Amino acid sequence: MVNGVRAHVASGFLARARGLIGRPPPPPGEGLLIPHCNAIHTFFMSYPIDATFLDGEGCVVKTVHNVRPWRPFVWGGFRARQVLETAAAP
Repeated sequence: MVNGVRAHVASGFLARARGLIGRPPPPPGEGLLIPHCNAIHTFFMSYPIDATFLDGEGCVVKTVHNVRPWRPFVWGGFRARQVLETAAAP
């Protein structure tokens, strides 16, 4: 659980690079945690996501809501060490 979200962890380079690409939107309360990451893209995504950037202790440093597909770059800031991707809240 990360901030009340049941998170699957993307371990390995390919899983981290893929993120949620090609997967159906996770149900409410679930998401994908990508460790060792302070920036994402949404190329090839078919739905918007919320990106919650966390520091090394798991504290939220930045949240970006409703990131649309095909956005080339979303940066969490210098303190971000991991990101939690969830389906965009309605």
